[in-house]
Amino acid sequence: MKGRHEHKFYINVADCVLLRSRLNVVANLDKNVGEDGTYRIRSLYFDNYADKAVIEKLQGLSRREKFRIRYYNDNTDFIRLEKKYKINNLTYKEQAPITKHQCQQISKGDYACLKEDKHPLLLELYSKMHFQMLRPHAVVDYNREVYVYQAGNVRVTFDNDIRMSKSIYRFLDLQLVTVPTTANATILEIKYDGFLPDVLRKIVNLDQRSQTEFSKYVVSKFV
Repeated sequence: MKGRHEHKFYINVADCVLLRSRLNVVANLDKNVGEDGTYRIRSLYFDNYADKAVIEKLQGLSRREKFRIRYYNDNTDFIRLEKKYKINNLTYKEQAPITKHQCQQISKGDYACLKEDKHPLLLELYSKMHFQMLRPHAVVDYNREVYVYQAGNVRVTFDNDIRMSKSIYRFLDLQLVTVPTTANATILEIKYDGFLPDVLRKIVNLDQRSQTEFSKYVVSKFV
């Protein structure tokens, strides 16, 4: 499996306007965005009672992982389990389909459903729920605007309106009320494979902005 580079920055409204004007010239909007140029993401994050995922992130460990269940644009007919992990400076992601029924059972505390279809990733989550005591901990919502550039498999994303809820049993409830996690924050993410083309490197160059290890799940813990 090929690892990817990921860089994150806090940016402001002026940065967003500038970057959009530049990216629109050379890159394309992701085909999955809606009429407003964004799509909505909802994730259910897993952690244990010792906040293992939070601590590993805050300590900046070179090897760490997290599990989440995710769906897009309120479409609960297509849900994925994802394992995202980092080895040194590269990020890897594995994913597998998961059903609404399995999500509902997990939210009720019935984890045996993960063994039913024998998918390796679902079995791994089941095993770690048993041996590491992983449990659903938080629901996180946000809007994402995505620009793609073919060379280097580059994705430039703007994430904002990041909100959360502790009502994990309502993960599939589209009427779930979530609360803001940050004040008017936009997170710029730049993701690419082996190289970042010079044209993109120049476009996203924000000398006055510092790179961050921002995590939507981590900030949800402090609301």
